[in-house]
Order: sequence, then structure tokens, then C-alpha cells
Amino acid sequence: MARLSQLLTASLAVLGASASAVKDLIPSNFDEIVLHSGKPALVEFFAPWCGHCKTLAPIYDELAAHFEFAKDKVTIAKVDADAEKDLGRRFGVQGFPTLKWFDGKSETPEDYKSGRDLESLTRFVEEKTGVKPKAKRAEKMAVEMLNDKTFKEQIGSEVDALVAFTAPWCGHCKTLAPTWEKVAQDFASESGVLIAKVDCEADNAKATAQDAGVKSYPTINYYPKGSKDPVPYTGGRSEADLVTFMNEKAGTHRSVGGTLDALAGTIPSLDALARSLKSGGDAAYGKFAEAAAAVSGKYGEYYGRVAKKSGENAGYVEKELARLQGLLAKGGLAPEKLDDLTSRSNILRKFVGGGGGDEEAPRDEL
Repeated sequence: MARLSQLLTASLAVLGASASAVKDLIPSNFDEIVLHSGKPALVEFFAPWCGHCKTLAPIYDELAAHFEFAKDKVTIAKVDADAEKDLGRRFGVQGFPTLKWFDGKSETPEDYKSGRDLESLTRFVEEKTGVKPKAKRAEKMAVEMLNDKTFKEQIGSEVDALVAFTAPWCGHCKTLAPTWEKVAQDFASESGVLIAKVDCEADNAKATAQDAGVKSYPTINYYPKGSKDPVPYTGGRSEADLVTFMNEKAGTHRSVGGTLDALAGTIPSLDALARSLKSGGDAAYGKFAEAAAAVSGKYGEYYGRVAKKSGENAGYVEKELARLQGLLAKGGLAPEKLDDLTSRSNILRKFVGGGGGDEEAPRDEL
């Protein structure tokens, strides 16, 4: 029976290798591969029932895939320490997952204590071996992971920050994760907005979680620009809820999906004047030019230029709006250019169909 069990274990290891670049270790191959190979190895000691291990599994598989081309220089491996308890006891494993770094020459490993995200693991292997992953790294996430050091640097700076305090095993955190990434992508072009996370169980972030008084997961805090004092977020957790909240706090105009809304770039104090230009004659243009000059920023200047050109050419606004809409429809624009053309289009629409000064303003402009 024991022989049959060993054969089944070995067979499963072979099958697992075909689907993953992670090397499966058992007592019969551990010393040869890890201790006496002359090459270093990162070894995960896991248990199949462990929630943290399940969370780490796809990340660890991807890490191994990135370094598979250098398997003659470094090994990424794992041990089912629930099935192979002797191996776990041999290296002092007391919890799951435990990651240890072996130099390939001695039996004394170094505990891995950094983050369990792909970027942290990859950086650790690179620093230890000098080997850079040949495979293309996963697309950089828009959500910024903060640790004890970066939290102190960024929170309280010139950004409005929304921070989710999470734990790898937390089901609600896993549910929130894709929405959180979408929100971060929506605000990726806003230099004054930070959408971030703190892994409260990462060794390099535990102090931050403790200082924040986190007692449940996920805990979401808003930190106003220039302030380190948290404001608990208690609103809805849909993408639309979170985008609306950050727009209100940061004064931005993002929509779900990351585009700008219809008010981006517009200046309420100039909009009513823009609608009255066609019926107001030269006096109206003079009054508008004076009001636009008093508004700072490039879009205040743009209002002034549009008013001037529309006064010189009755069809200018419609033609320019059509031109910008054509550029937007073609796509392929850099984010900054897309935002700028959208804002200019919004402003041009304020001049279209000006009508009389008694025209009621749309509700969202009041």
C-alpha cells in the first residue's frame, strides 16, 4: 500500500508539472533538488485546505512561469506539508503558507517575509539571483499596494486617497478586488487621486494596519489631500458608488469606465454667458471676454478663444465640435489627449444653440 501511495504521489507530481512550472517536492527528491543541487530555490510549504495558500497558488504559478527559462539557475517549488508532515517539521514550518529561500548549498533556509503579490515575489528572486524574468510580467495593476514605508510617504501628501485594508483570505476582499481595480483604472489619469490597498497580513504592512485600527476586512478609509486622518467610507461598494464618492471628494469628473463626464472642463460662471452670446450682440461678446479673462486655467482661456472665433465666424463652434468628435471617434488617443478633447467638446456644447438669455440652464449646471 505504501508503495502504491508513493507511485500515486509521484504520478500526480508529474501531472502537476505539465500544468505548472512549480516543482513539486516530496521526501525522496527534496534533498537532491533543494539542498545539494548547487542552485537556489524558493520553496512554499502549503496545505491544500489553507485559504491563504489557495489565494497564493495562481500568483506562485505565474512566478514560476516567469523564471522557468532559468530553471538551471533557480528553482520555484512547493511542498504539500499537510501530506509530507516530516518535511514541514524538519524546517520548522508552523503555519501555511510558509515560504523559505534555500541557497542550494546548506540546509539552513532564510524565511521569506515580504509581500505575497507577484511584484514582490519577482523582485525578491531577482535580487537573490540576479536573474531577470524572461516572460512578460503581468500587466501592472492600477491599484497601488502600500506598505509601512510608502503609506507614510503618500498618505497626507497632495493626493486624495481611498485605501482598502484587506487580508488575503478574506472572501469580501476577494469580491471587492476586481471592482477596486476598475475604480483605480478609472482614476489612473488623475494625478491627484490615489486608489490603494494595504495587505494587512504582509510583514511590511502590519504596522500600518495596526495604526489604522483595522479590526475587520475590508476596511475602507478616505484620506483627504494633506491629511493623515482617516475618514471611514461607509457607502456602497459598486464601481459607480466609489467613482461618485471620489469625484465629490477630489473635485474630479470621472465616469464609470474612466472617461470624463459632460461637466469636465466646463466653468459654470461662463456657461450662462456662453448661451446668451448669439442674441447679445457685441456687448455680450465684450462682457464674456472680460469674464473669461478673470478665470484662471487653460479652459478659462479656451472659453475666451471660442467666444472670439464664434463672433468672427458664425459656424465656427459647430464645425470645431464636429472636428473634435471625429478625432474622438477614431480612437487611439493618449489618455491626456482624450481628456483634453473631451473637455473642449464639453465647452463647445455650451455655445451650441445659444438661444436667448432666458433659456433655463440644465439642472446639472445649477
